Amino acid sequence: MDKLEILPPVQRLSERVLRVLGQNPGKFTLQGTNTYIIGLRAPYVLLDTGEGKPEYVPHLEDALKQLPESTNDTPLVSDIIISHEHRDHWGGLDSVLSLLRKLAQAKSSHSFHPPKIHKYPNQLDANLESYLKTLPLGSFVHTDNEFILHELDEKETLRAGDTTLQIFHTPGHTDDSICILLHEESALFTADSVLGQGTAVFKDLKTYLASLQKMLDVEVDGKAPFSTLYPGHGPVLHNGRKHIKEYIEHRLEREREILNVLRSPPINGGYATVMDIVSHIYAAYPQSLWQPASYGVHLHLLKLREESRVEEVPGPDIAETKWKASSIAAL
Repeated sequence: MDKLEILPPVQRLSERVLRVLGQNPGKFTLQGTNTYIIGLRAPYVLLDTGEGKPEYVPHLEDALKQLPESTNDTPLVSDIIISHEHRDHWGGLDSVLSLLRKLAQAKSSHSFHPPKIHKYPNQLDANLESYLKTLPLGSFVHTDNEFILHELDEKETLRAGDTTLQIFHTPGHTDDSICILLHEESALFTADSVLGQGTAVFKDLKTYLASLQKMLDVEVDGKAPFSTLYPGHGPVLHNGRKHIKEYIEHRLEREREILNVLRSPPINGGYATVMDIVSHIYAAYPQSLWQPASYGVHLHLLKLREESRVEEVPGPDIAETKWKASSIAAL
């Protein structure tokens, strides 16, 4: 990957979008988790809350204090959206909710209006629900049913003030991943499905590729395509559609490389393990990268198997399972 671009802790990206870094840089989080304050004026929407690093809260507070004063007892943040199940996108909920209460109580004319917390439903939400139950009563708006979270639906529209956000379920990175269309800016928040630098990891390749295509098909008000991408990690992408197409082509090129290895020259009687394939495709890379690369190669093979383009001879584990190009793949 190219050297990471330096991003400021708080940055105004557009008239309606303010980014606050989660202060958790790392191998998989790049410069840190991007959290976004969205809207022209109160009430605002907060997309993701970081993983809970204490260094994040002062930056979020500074960002919120930059915003125009709310009037008529309007809540500063009315809604918090969680983009997907990974903790680096929601682990900071408790500190964020505490901050919102503190900011409201600092203004004698304002009472605290707790926000709603929204998320696309997922089996793993039980962990998040348990976490939310530990937070002080009144920290956020509970639903009327057994679930605490306000469950998002495909193409649901959320409005905060004069800002319109539309939800699109885009699984692949995780089962519950979403993208969010900001209508007024023709921009798409992509969470971890598309990153500002490098390539994204995924859980299911076939589903992931379908979601990337779905993103390309998103239209603003039923006619014009979006342009800007606001990713979950990394800088803003201003030619978003081109970037998504490159993601798709990168995956299809890797698929072609895998099939080429399996077709010729024959390995082990025509069969190859995942690491056999990796050693060919990544021959020019340090061997320290081969093991991480094997995860993606295996997911490619699972997709190809589903499409009957490779055959599998199961072994006792993934490392010893062997693969061969099918007759269909040779066509």
